[in-house]
Amino acid sequence: MTDLKGINLAMQTPHKADGSIDYQRWVELVDTYLDAGVHGLVLGSGTGQHPYLTAAECDRLFELACPRIAGRANIICQTSALNMDEVIERSKKAQDLGADALMILPPYLEGPQDDDGLFEFYAALDSALNIDIVGYNIPQATGIGISLPLYKRLSQLPNFAYIKDSSGDLTQHQLYLQAGHKVLNGADPITLYAILAGAHGCIWGGANYMPYEAVQLWQLATTGQHAQAQALWQKMLPSLLHIWTHDYIPCVKAAARMRGFDGGDVRRPLRPLNPEQYAELQRALAPLG
Repeated sequence: MTDLKGINLAMQTPHKADGSIDYQRWVELVDTYLDAGVHGLVLGSGTGQHPYLTAAECDRLFELACPRIAGRANIICQTSALNMDEVIERSKKAQDLGADALMILPPYLEGPQDDDGLFEFYAALDSALNIDIVGYNIPQATGIGISLPLYKRLSQLPNFAYIKDSSGDLTQHQLYLQAGHKVLNGADPITLYAILAGAHGCIWGGANYMPYEAVQLWQLATTGQHAQAQALWQKMLPSLLHIWTHDYIPCVKAAARMRGFDGGDVRRPLRPLNPEQYAELQRALAPLG
């Protein structure tokens, strides 16, 4: 099993003004985030607008990034799709390209929502693949929650190694942790408290604009330096609350641009921030310096 402990940065996908992917900027950002000391990179992430990338674009992102990372950090590729055969095809390609783990959403559009149906979905993937699978609990986006009984069942599958919990519900998060398996926090505003509760690591979109601070927070919180971790957290929290309660991806992309990690703007149908929204985000970022 690959150890996904630490900060796994859910990478933005850089776009040019016409909406096409800026692949040169992509490899530059890979190096930048690795230099910041992140423990893993999530390629084709939700923060990277995965639903609005084609399979060919995702493959190209993986092809460029995997050999560049080359053991310097863990590689998690998102291979979610609505068509089951496409999920398997994408997953096998990512595995061949060097992924250490795959992050896969449940079938989120008019697919099965009962525990048995969701279990069958992940069980089919588990039998078709030979790589760690990161399940994904983000009910506010998919309309599907991974219940605690289902999570316990899924964790018995040979390759179902982790769950990314982006619910933002610390009670749910701790219930997952009490089940005794490996949980990755994906909800920005509870990151510090999830780490202190025992989260194995984070898959973190907000780290796109503060990778150094994200790594430092992990180090402080996991080495008993709690007062220092709390002081740093208070600088991070205003912007994290802002992005979580506003248009998440446009805010992350704008914040990254403001703080020297420019990945261009969002791809349609998402819309960039207007001047008033941009100014509001700047104020939320001010405590970071």
